[in-house]
This record gives sequence, structure tokens and C-alpha cells, in this order.
Amino acid sequence: MSAEGRARIVAAQKARWAKIKGQKTAVKAAPAVRGKKGGISAEGRARIVAAQKARWAKIKGRKAAPAPAKAAPAPKRKKGTISPEGLARIKAAQKARWAKFKKAKAKA
Repeated sequence: MSAEGRARIVAAQKARWAKIKGQKTAVKAAPAVRGKKGGISAEGRARIVAAQKARWAKIKGRKAAPAPAKAAPAPKRKKGTISPEGLARIKAAQKARWAKFKKAKAKA
């Protein structure tokens, strides 16, 4: 905490106690308060606003152009399910395994 801030707190507390006790004490005036630390000038803010408006115009300009026609998206399926194509591949592989097994059993 800065010395100025501490001095303001002390002065305010002394004034509160004096008011409660009904005394009139000579309380030092708080030091001059500094302006807001940091901040941005009006010109700087105007530059930022102008740049942001330009960015949005660019983004909105892209969205305004018609998008190229796309093929219909595949229907969404539940997580953990298999697509029809994947299921067909699995069935075909299983049939091939059974055929190989039956052929080996017939030879024996």
C-alpha cells in the first residue's frame, strides 16, 4: 500500500472516531489524490474502436458471400455406435473367417 493511501485511511479513521466521541480534532487533510493510474487516451481508444470495426466488417463480408454448395452432411449418430459401412465391413470379415474355419474343419 502506498504512503498516500495509508495516510488517507488514517485521516478518515481519525475523523470517524472524532465524530463518534463528539470531539473536534485537528485532522490533517489527506494528501492530494492522484489521477487514475494507467488508462487510455481518447485517441488510443478511437484507434482501437476503428480497428475492431474493420475486423468485424471483414468477418461479416466473408459470411455475406454465398457458401459453395456442399454435399449433404452425414447424419449424426450416437457416440459408440458403428456406421452402416463399418458394420458391413465387419460382417464381411466375419463371414470370411467362418468360411475359412468350416473349410479347415471339413478337411480334418
